[in-house]
Parts: sequence; structure tokens; C-alpha cells
Amino acid sequence: MVKKIRSCIFISGNGSNLNSIITNSRDYNFPIKVVLVISNKKNAFGLNFAKKYNIPYKIFSSINQNSFERNCIIELKKKKIKFICLAGFMKILSKKFIDNFGNKILNIHPSLLPKFKGTNTHKRALKSNVKYSGCTVHYVSQKVDSGNIILQKKVLIEKGETENSLKKKILKQEHLIYSKAIRSVFR
Repeated sequence: MVKKIRSCIFISGNGSNLNSIITNSRDYNFPIKVVLVISNKKNAFGLNFAKKYNIPYKIFSSINQNSFERNCIIELKKKKIKFICLAGFMKILSKKFIDNFGNKILNIHPSLLPKFKGTNTHKRALKSNVKYSGCTVHYVSQKVDSGNIILQKKVLIEKGETENSLKKKILKQEHLIYSKAIRSVFR
């Protein structure tokens, strides 16, 4: 039997990347097992995926960052978590939190980093008239969306593209590359 790494996924919203990772983690050879989901939003739709797959989840308010991170660390230690994926998690983690996990936190970002770090990526990509956008899986570092890149996928921005159509196109690619990136990290 493959020894899977005990992992946690952090979410804030719809959880489509969470669902994709959980589905892939059911594969015998996938390197991680999702044993915990943490959300900073009590009404995050993605929590439905945790419920569907019977994965324990915790909701911690992130209004106070110190309190949020302290609660997370307690829970992560309790569950013996060794790897974290941020999947639509819309909060910045502190240096102290990141240092606790070293190179064991991944994030997915809806642009071809280093372009369009932060939020409103689709709007900014369209405004800048670039030919391509895409998504990037990277290690989390102290600077927002600046950690070492693991994998990227490019998508063509077509004439008449809208923020919504670009978002959907990129999200499809996110679902494909996040699990590929996770596999590559453990090769």
C-alpha cells in the first residue's frame, strides 16, 4: 500500500479545486490523503464536498489572524497534517505560519505568475491586452503569489473574452494541473 501524506485543504469559497483534489486522492497512487478541510468562511460552498466525502472540516473566523492561525495549527497538529493546499483560500498567511510548514504549502493562482499577483486577475489580464493568461501552482512564500513555481498552464485569451468566460476556462485548467503539481512534488 502507498503511504499517503496526511493533508489539509484550506478554502474560502466554492471548493471546485478541493473537489478535484479529493477525487484524485482516491487514486491508489496519488501521494496525499485529504484528512481535513479548513475554511475561514462558514458558508463556503466547498464545505459540501468535505461533507460529501466524510472529511472532517473546521471553520475558523479569520477576522483576527493570530487567533485563526493558532486554531489552525492546533487542529493541524492534532490531525498530524504534513502537507497543505490552498484552494481558493482568500487570506494571506503569516511568516510564522508558513515557517511552521516550510515547503509544505502549495497554492493555485489564476494567472501566469509572476504576472497579475493578488486579486482581480482576470479583469487585469483582459485590461492589459495580453494574448495569454492561465494558472500557476506554486509554493507559498512570505510574499504574495511569489513562491517557486511548480506548474503552469497557459490559455488563449480570445477576441470578445469576458472576465467570466476567462475565469471558467482557467478554472478547468486549474482542476487539471493542481493534482499534477501535487504528484510532481512527491516524485
